[in-house]
Amino acid sequence: MKRSILALTLCFLTAAQADVTLPATFSDHMILQADAAVPVWGWASPGEDVTVSIAGQTKSVKADDKGEWRVKLDPLKSGESTTITVKGKNTITIQDVLAGDVWLCSGQSNMAWTVGRLRSFKDEQTTANAPQLRMFVESSGGAGESNVKPRGEWKLTTPENLANFSATAYFFGRHLHRELKQPVGLLVSAVGGTPIQNWISPKSQRTHPEMAKPFTAMDVSMKTWTPERAKELYARQLEGWQKLADKAKAENKPLPPKPAPSPDPRTRAPGNLFNGKIAPLAGYAIKGAIWYQGESNAFTVEGGKFYAEQLPMLVKDWREHWAQGDFPLAWVQLPNFHNERFLGWCEVRESMLKTLAVPHTGMAICLDLGDPKDIHPQNKQEVGRRLGLWALAKVYGQNIAWNGPLPKTPQFANGAAVCTFEHAEGLEARAGQIEGFELAGADKTFHPAIAKIDGEKVIVTSPEVKTPVAVRYAWKDDPKANLVNVAGLPASPFRSDAW
Repeated sequence: MKRSILALTLCFLTAAQADVTLPATFSDHMILQADAAVPVWGWASPGEDVTVSIAGQTKSVKADDKGEWRVKLDPLKSGESTTITVKGKNTITIQDVLAGDVWLCSGQSNMAWTVGRLRSFKDEQTTANAPQLRMFVESSGGAGESNVKPRGEWKLTTPENLANFSATAYFFGRHLHRELKQPVGLLVSAVGGTPIQNWISPKSQRTHPEMAKPFTAMDVSMKTWTPERAKELYARQLEGWQKLADKAKAENKPLPPKPAPSPDPRTRAPGNLFNGKIAPLAGYAIKGAIWYQGESNAFTVEGGKFYAEQLPMLVKDWREHWAQGDFPLAWVQLPNFHNERFLGWCEVRESMLKTLAVPHTGMAICLDLGDPKDIHPQNKQEVGRRLGLWALAKVYGQNIAWNGPLPKTPQFANGAAVCTFEHAEGLEARAGQIEGFELAGADKTFHPAIAKIDGEKVIVTSPEVKTPVAVRYAWKDDPKANLVNVAGLPASPFRSDAW
């Protein structure tokens, strides 16, 4: 009898190992990137023959010695609706597949913040009926290695699903969907309260002298940590805790805190969210990416300045892992907010501005969309729209106003700073006189300045600064600043000095 049970168990295990499986991203209601050679991959028994069929094309491959397989589909036309059939020793059929544009949406809490948490949720819910606008929320956590499989499912835009959609991602996707009249898929991977270094691969960070420093302690811990030792230690801790708990119960006292297992040190190290929440998605064909993060790097001035090295590294790192060239990526410049703990708020904004030097990147200037008392401002509709304007102009080639004024190098002459800008058509002050400019002389003391618009220039003077050598605009976490262009889009904060 025991032999029969063992044989049956081995039979089931063999069958399970033989099953072709796919990442969760390849599932019902998925959106495949249109007009591109799309990779499809999964797992099977080593050496197993696998075929992938879709829209009249069939691709065949043999699983390698690790049981991994991958094919590339011929490009599909946007809007095409189809099914995918994957056959090995078993058959998987993926229903309701659309070809469209897929966008990766990542960051911290302002990207994770759901539509259901907005005060306007009920109003938004009434119009949430867009079956060709779909979202996949990556639900895995941080990981010590990058071999995690994605977790989640594709959801259609319906009143029932909307509450759990990322608000920033949804309003961005909705703007594209309405303007382009084509399917849009959103891959959302975001975690509140996380710094940018958690989202960059450990391998890339180790190449940078400063970014590599936090790995030193982890490397020391990994010399002695093993899953087996952690399990033994936890068993001993539980045994000791149980004795104390029994004694506390007998004496009618509160129970002591129960110990927790010792985690893999790498799960708390920089790059843990890349391992757990970006690497599982890497390679899934996308049109581009949007990023809303930076708050957690603004606790110190130095951290805010260092962001100017971290953000370009993230862009480079993700592009390398996706292996589809310099795909477009844009971020949200931090909006107005005031909290004395966030000393580097202005520096993070400046770092974001500097990173526009990286090709095929963009920035939604959101200086006017924040809440001085709430780090999670409510107007995610406009944040998404501004990201959408960038995409429509720079990715889809539409001739529209898409960005707020961006500063060029100012000139100093005749007791004034002459500030010029890109995207400066129709410069004006929103409500009253221009506010937000400051001037300083050689003493490095800044004074409020008078600013006047001259075409696409702003002439800045101050009676207290006869010979200015530096100019700043909106250089506060929650500034009074109102310079906009003809499209009503605000100018980016900036400074000419590096003091």
